[in-house]
Amino acid sequence: MKPRNRVVCGFAICLMLFIPATCAGPGKRLEPPRVALADIQVQLVKLFEMSFLVRVRVFNTNDVPLEVRGIECDLALNGRHLATGVSQASAKIPAHGTAVIPVTVFSSVVEMVKNAVGLQGEDRIKYRVTGKLRVKGGFLTPPYFPFKAEGELAPAALRLE
Repeated sequence: MKPRNRVVCGFAICLMLFIPATCAGPGKRLEPPRVALADIQVQLVKLFEMSFLVRVRVFNTNDVPLEVRGIECDLALNGRHLATGVSQASAKIPAHGTAVIPVTVFSSVVEMVKNAVGLQGEDRIKYRVTGKLRVKGGFLTPPYFPFKAEGELAPAALRLE
């Protein structure tokens, strides 16, 4: 065998050994994790800004652990954008396990006023949390998974404690 062919053959063998080690398993793809709103709390009210602590529960339905490196999200109430935030929160979610990841989101006074007018007299408030869950990527792992969680909550859940 020529030296060049040996190098190519050696590289091909290394590649075949490397690729299965970097993904969920031969022939398997990582499933996107499911995300649900776990909690929302008003944190701080200032003259021009308000902040909320949003906690999302991440469900890893894969056969391998998922290493979260950060999160970015937007919060909307009754279809209107309210707040945006990012966090470098990290978590290692075991295979078929869950973790709660916190992110602080910020809203301007203008967005608060727009939303306050639309929320007056409501018994239930529809929420939508959307964003990207940043994960430690391997050779075949995407760097992030988009997510969306929707539901309803009582107006009392958004009161300052």
